[in-house]
Amino acid sequence: MNRTEQNNCWWYLSSTHFAASAMAFSCWCCRKSQNVSFAGEDPKVHPDQQMDSDVDQLRRFSLEELKLATDYFSNENILGSGGFGKVYKGRLQDDSLVAVKRLEHKPTPDGELQFQTTTEIINMAVHPHVLRLSGFCMTTSEKLLVYPYMANGSVASHLRERPPSQPPLGWPTRKRVALGTARGLSYLHDHCNPKVIHRDVKAANILLDEEFEAVVGDFGLAKLMDYNDTHVITDVCGTAGHIAPEYLYNGICSEKTDVYGYGIMLLELITGQRAVDLAWIAAEDDLLLLDWVKVLLRENSVEELADPDLQGNYIEAEMKHLIKIALLCTRGSPSYRPKMSEVIRMVEGHSLSERWDEWQEMESCDPKLEVTLQTFYFTVDSTQLQRPIELSGPR
Repeated sequence: MNRTEQNNCWWYLSSTHFAASAMAFSCWCCRKSQNVSFAGEDPKVHPDQQMDSDVDQLRRFSLEELKLATDYFSNENILGSGGFGKVYKGRLQDDSLVAVKRLEHKPTPDGELQFQTTTEIINMAVHPHVLRLSGFCMTTSEKLLVYPYMANGSVASHLRERPPSQPPLGWPTRKRVALGTARGLSYLHDHCNPKVIHRDVKAANILLDEEFEAVVGDFGLAKLMDYNDTHVITDVCGTAGHIAPEYLYNGICSEKTDVYGYGIMLLELITGQRAVDLAWIAAEDDLLLLDWVKVLLRENSVEELADPDLQGNYIEAEMKHLIKIALLCTRGSPSYRPKMSEVIRMVEGHSLSERWDEWQEMESCDPKLEVTLQTFYFTVDSTQLQRPIELSGPR
């Protein structure tokens, strides 16, 4: 294939026109001729060989197969729903369980962008803590993505929508979630080219497999960024309370945007609370979880932060350790936030003291994120794959 054909193929995959979108998947094989690389777990595997393997592993399902698997998209099989469509639990003929994301029938720029972005990322990112695509189905009227079924749902569902019969997430599991999520995000930032900025890191988008290992999912808002770029300017989107200040106010998006979201996710893990809670708003109390944590930290009342579901079954020193990491990740200035590769070392118990001393010295001078109800329209964070807010462009 000559260069012109390759460029045409790449343009087609990136286009928002899906009149003949099934052809886009046949174009993936051309990607190995582009300047795109990714790091698998085996350094001896050449990227081209890895790419061929990944394409071969993707299965094209027939619409009838997925109808049968989901009992014709029965409401009883709905795992979640949002602005892009519904997700259904399915059982294939070989008895394996899958999650089927059915995009809205009516084509929308957002839905098609999610479809494009998801397939691009899936073709690039291969990591045990990043959700993989099992296959897809495209017809003139349907676009469906098929994922492995995550037996234990999302982290948020365990924190906030747990039935009484289900035990809460234990402290050791929460620590593993913190580490697994950090590893998944670090891989997306440092080992994918172009690098992947998730843009909506939160407990609802961290899934749990059969062993309760964290898997970063839902790439519908993800942004691909050239590996040499430090940031890009984009329209602002995400979930209230999880959006970094530089992104919220100026549209500046980088891997440090995800670091901020990760920090808020850590606070969700520790407290069991949402980043924004309508009860706080009704009481005219602190609007953001981050503000509440900082107040209690100043008052040396850290024990009040622990999720009541833990019933005191946690190690206080470890909880304080994760709180410190969360506050480092949510610094007002992105340049002061650690990279996710540094976060991994901190979660593992290294390299925290110096950064924490710096945080304490500079906190009084660090830009604050002042948020009022007039700043933006927001949606409540939900475990039901609710559509994140989409704000106006950079300002």
